[in-house]
Amino acid sequence: MTNFDYLKQEPKFNSFADVAIAAEKILKIDMESSVINCRRAMEFAIKWMYSVDKSLEMPYQDNLMSLMSTEDFHDLVDDSLWKRLDLIRKIGNRAAHNGRKITQDEAILCLQNLFIFMDYVSYCYSDFYEERQYDVTLLTEAHEEATVSKTSDTDVDLKALIAENKALKEELTAKRAEQQRTYVPKPLDLSEYKTRKIYIDAMLLDAGWIEGKDWINEVEIPGMPNKSEVGFADYVLYDDSHRPLAVVEAKRTCVDVAKGRQQAKLYADLLETQYKRRPVIFSTNGFETRIIDNQYPERKVAVIYSKRDLEKLFNLQTMKTSLNHISVDKNIAGRYYQEGAIKAVCDSFDKKNRRKALLVMATGSGKTRTVIALCKVLLDAGWVKNILFLADRNSLVTQAKRNFVNLLPDLSCSNLVEEKDNYTAHCIFSTYQTMMNCIDSVKDENGKLFTCGHFDLVICDEAHRSIYNKYRDIFNYFDAPLVGLTATPKDEIDKNTYGIFDLENGVPTYGYELSQAVKDGYLVDFITVETKLKFIEEGIAYDELSEEDKAAYEETFEFKDGELPERINSSALNTWIFNEDTIKQVLNVLMKDGLKVDYGQKIGKTIIFAKNHDHAEKILEVFNKQYPELSKNGQPFAKVIDNYMTYAQSAIDEFSYPKKMPQIAISVDMLDTGIDVPEVLNLVFFKKVMSKAKFWQHEKRSSRSV
Repeated sequence: MTNFDYLKQEPKFNSFADVAIAAEKILKIDMESSVINCRRAMEFAIKWMYSVDKSLEMPYQDNLMSLMSTEDFHDLVDDSLWKRLDLIRKIGNRAAHNGRKITQDEAILCLQNLFIFMDYVSYCYSDFYEERQYDVTLLTEAHEEATVSKTSDTDVDLKALIAENKALKEELTAKRAEQQRTYVPKPLDLSEYKTRKIYIDAMLLDAGWIEGKDWINEVEIPGMPNKSEVGFADYVLYDDSHRPLAVVEAKRTCVDVAKGRQQAKLYADLLETQYKRRPVIFSTNGFETRIIDNQYPERKVAVIYSKRDLEKLFNLQTMKTSLNHISVDKNIAGRYYQEGAIKAVCDSFDKKNRRKALLVMATGSGKTRTVIALCKVLLDAGWVKNILFLADRNSLVTQAKRNFVNLLPDLSCSNLVEEKDNYTAHCIFSTYQTMMNCIDSVKDENGKLFTCGHFDLVICDEAHRSIYNKYRDIFNYFDAPLVGLTATPKDEIDKNTYGIFDLENGVPTYGYELSQAVKDGYLVDFITVETKLKFIEEGIAYDELSEEDKAAYEETFEFKDGELPERINSSALNTWIFNEDTIKQVLNVLMKDGLKVDYGQKIGKTIIFAKNHDHAEKILEVFNKQYPELSKNGQPFAKVIDNYMTYAQSAIDEFSYPKKMPQIAISVDMLDTGIDVPEVLNLVFFKKVMSKAKFWQHEKRSSRSV
């Protein structure tokens, strides 16, 4: 008998019930395998949740870290439960990959945390929930199933699971929404000793600290204001010369970390007196960790810093100079507003002692040049050593790295999307997705490389709330000053985005918008040509179609009961291939009214924004039928550039070059934001853009638009 047997009562839980049961049964035989099965059971259960709950939208990939990191999942599980799941993930990873022996306390805690998660799943989705507590006495029973498989080699196919549970989705989503309101999280009150030995020790091991060498427990510190005049610091972390880098004050899981704030301060005071250097202070209960780094006010951090992070922090604090009188490299950023933006960020970081800044700058005004010159200032002043540049698409990452290399040739740079073995550069470029995978997987001789304090500056390209919500665990994990870049007009940025950067609504750190850039003569304003098309505006009525289009309609649309709908409204057309007449009309407007080059002989560089890949391919097919004379010598005049193609960056490069074909790029969510193609003269919105902010981002790709 195990604590997870109840899951077998409901067939809907079959995809993870057996693995959870096996995790407990195997405990006495193989603790590493028990922990690995805990992790697998948790992963299978999370995948099952994604398959039955409409509020959970599949992320870009279905590995455990990605599934746990979505905003949707965070909305369902509270921070305490998420921390329990993350501990299972980390200890499971250590058991599977690091070869370090797992203690019995760690294995049992994984089982207990798994039980709390399964209790939550059962409470929210079960047909007959029963209140339960974890029974540790069951662990002492002899298990006849001692030959049970140590680990399950099978995995859960999430796509297949989604298809299998499609019929349950409405019912279980409604059930969870109702039940979750009354769920009371189960506390797991560990003693301070067990908190330290499991949660906090796991944090230190994950960061590469070695117990007894550079991490020592119960360090005696004389001079405390108590009867014995002696205190014992829970942890002191040392450098190679045995000088304290940090003191860690630990509290039990249910105690507020603030309780130890004064105690930790006194320890730091006494260690500073003894060693002539003030250590960093960490306070933690395993679930919440705070840092006082001798520069900024106390703040939350994801985990305790690694040894090299702390050594780098002290080196930077010793070396850095004031940012009050900076010199901006005018060869990189020579315009007045670029210098103004750099000075505003430096003023925010130095005088105002802030750690976040948001730059609102119109597309074409040189955001990338501005941030490159900012990095040069911060590098020269000793404020940063390691920089992370994040964007949400490969093409933006490639473009940014190219600009950095050209303008800062002495800075070592690496694009993680393309360079799989160059992780030690001082400026790392990555998509959010790639970095999520690298945090746990990239290691060197000292352990994990991308630790919590590895980067001294994080730059977020096209910063907006949806990026933060989708990848917020990256921003929560890396404890570094943050600079956000966006071209969205400041009045169109939502309040929550300003909140992310700790700014007053509508007041970025620095703003330079399109209207001012046009007034200054740096950018040219756009004009619009608007064309209304019946299908796009009104939808499709079956009876109004030609016989040919009726046949296409019948093949495309069908109700659940097999009946054909009489009408499809405009909002439902996103997945339908448009008829040729509609596309011909749009292309005719472009070719007639679009801005020309070569003395009016050729349409200027143009981006057509399509609804989806099939729509883009149909547009290309119709264009080639209508204008075959434009594609000559094997050089296509128009080309689809989207995420379906391989070597997309080379296609973007070709489109960006004025003398090269294609002249028209048909894009699906690839050339929408951030791509630097100054030669673009025309934009065609072959889809409705309902977001005003996104409309502005599209518009400012070009000096003119159709």
